[in-house]
Amino acid sequence: MSYEVFARKYRPQIFDDLVGQAHVSRTLKNAVAQNRLAHAYLFVGPRGVGKTSTARILAKSLNCVNGPTVTPCGKCDNCREIAAGNSLDVIEIDGASNNSVDDVRQLRENVRYAPAKGRYKIYLIDEVHMLSPAAFNALLKTLEEPPEHVKFVFATTEPQKVLPTILSRCQRFDLHRIPANLIAKHLQFIAGKEKITLEPAAAHAIARGAEGGLRDAESMLDQLVAFCGEKISENDVLNVFGFTSEQTVVDLTGRILRTETPGAIDLLHQQSEAGKDMMRLISDLIAYLRDLLVFKAKPDALKEDVEADVQTSLAAHAELVTTDRLLELVDQFAAAEGRMKWVPNKKLHFEVAIIKAIQSLGQATLDEVIEKLSQLRDGGGTRSPASSAQPVAAGTDRGHERSATSKAGVNAPGYSGSETTRIAETAAIDQPDPNELWQKVLAKVPAQKAFVRNSAAAAHVLGIEGRNFQLGFAPGDKAMMDILGTQANRRFLETLLHEITGADWSVKLGVKEELPSRQSQVSGGSRTENFKEDPLIQEAIGLFNAQIKS
Repeated sequence: MSYEVFARKYRPQIFDDLVGQAHVSRTLKNAVAQNRLAHAYLFVGPRGVGKTSTARILAKSLNCVNGPTVTPCGKCDNCREIAAGNSLDVIEIDGASNNSVDDVRQLRENVRYAPAKGRYKIYLIDEVHMLSPAAFNALLKTLEEPPEHVKFVFATTEPQKVLPTILSRCQRFDLHRIPANLIAKHLQFIAGKEKITLEPAAAHAIARGAEGGLRDAESMLDQLVAFCGEKISENDVLNVFGFTSEQTVVDLTGRILRTETPGAIDLLHQQSEAGKDMMRLISDLIAYLRDLLVFKAKPDALKEDVEADVQTSLAAHAELVTTDRLLELVDQFAAAEGRMKWVPNKKLHFEVAIIKAIQSLGQATLDEVIEKLSQLRDGGGTRSPASSAQPVAAGTDRGHERSATSKAGVNAPGYSGSETTRIAETAAIDQPDPNELWQKVLAKVPAQKAFVRNSAAAAHVLGIEGRNFQLGFAPGDKAMMDILGTQANRRFLETLLHEITGADWSVKLGVKEELPSRQSQVSGGSRTENFKEDPLIQEAIGLFNAQIKS
């Protein structure tokens, strides 16, 4: 007898054997028991979740000699023929290769004939979305009003490609991806039947790699038995399929959240040298960040999907990052994953993504910048240091204080979180004296910038409003204001203000009628007394071999 793979050997035979599809099996069992059978069903879901198996179980329930029944015997000729796929009354059609109008026309001719042995003639069309629009339209009338002895069962992975007129004539059942814990439990069941020792960690590694598809998991287990024999460990799973252990993903995430750039890059290099698939690793990293995001929103939501030790890691990592930062990390790594699909050097793009992600954890978000600007505009005195140091709400992450410290730019070893908060509040509240600050600016203007220095000397300091340094000019000094108002000169003054105070400033200029002119003071004072030593004058004298006669 030829070898039969696990996916076929352990295919579900009754509704109770379906794994992870309780909502579908319960509805169909009630429909059979109450004789409320529709004339057309549509099973939707990703690969390997049980669409075709559910269709065959439904067919056996209808055509079993004891039926219609929710528990087909599996021993009568009808049940055995349906399970083997050679029943005359259950016609399985591949929609990808029988998608023309002629194929549908042949089907319409055949539905008139009565079933050979069973109660119903059942047409099972797999990948029904592959039918052409013309074929769908040719099927409409027969699908809406089929003979009493005919049932249609459709299966597809892409329901959006099925015409709405077809969807409206069917009862739709959406089969979900199977949780990893249920897949691991079913693999242990198969291993027990086959007398194979399967480590729990290995079963969970297979389940994670299957991505919700039970058939994929059974095929991987089949391959591992051929590779390992009767004992399968987690390392065997990781080596055969290039997967990364869950603990490695947890460690990588922890190093990223703790901004340990060398450690994260080193761990990535270790995985690359071990031959791990970089695409699989970044996919696992995104999946873990998604779990972390869900855990922060609702800690109980992942009880059925992850193990207890992973939940412990999620709880620890949730303390290190805020939800906004976590959303940014998911977006950044998802974008990197999209780029990595089309480049040969995937490790390079993964490294860049990790470095950028770690750097982004210490950067201020737009909302935080707007909030800080609002505080500065209001004078920074709306909150006291004590009130600002307290958490915003009971659910605020402990990692928020660390991020705030980093954003403030105070990373020296001697600084603590409380000191940083106090310094930030003091800087926001204490404003420098504008006149003293302007005198320091004038002193820093170099002699080579004579026009800037003289124009600045003609300005009146009006005061400080937030981060705006306001200067006024008399109507007669408007030419001086125009000199300072150029983009280069204004930026030069703002740079000097930043060098003196360490903060960013914006210089605002304006003409005030009530201000006295300082042009005569400038021309009669410093400029008259010091013009001979002006570098520009000295350069002109040397260039033209001139003399000063006054």
